[in-house]
Amino acid sequence: MAKRQNESIAIKDLMGSFIKENNLSKGMKKISVKESWEQLMGNGVVSYTEKVELKGTTLYVKLSSSVLREELSYGKEKIIGMMNDALGAQEIKKLHLL
Repeated sequence: MAKRQNESIAIKDLMGSFIKENNLSKGMKKISVKESWEQLMGNGVVSYTEKVELKGTTLYVKLSSSVLREELSYGKEKIIGMMNDALGAQEIKKLHLL
């Protein structure tokens, strides 16, 4: 019986190479942005959030409450910083609340 070669590869590395080979990084980034928004903002803000979309380095967030939109506009820089920290990179440069 032949001896088996045991080369172990971490799942993280395997998934990273799969995503890179199949050009899925943009889609994965969009999913990460949505998940980060939900985690950072909490249920109160998420319940008024209709759409979260990253186009280039600009994050567009559509909110159904004009009052909430006004409140969040005062902390745009802080939100951008928190989102970039959650994503682990400086992906977001601008935030537009719609």
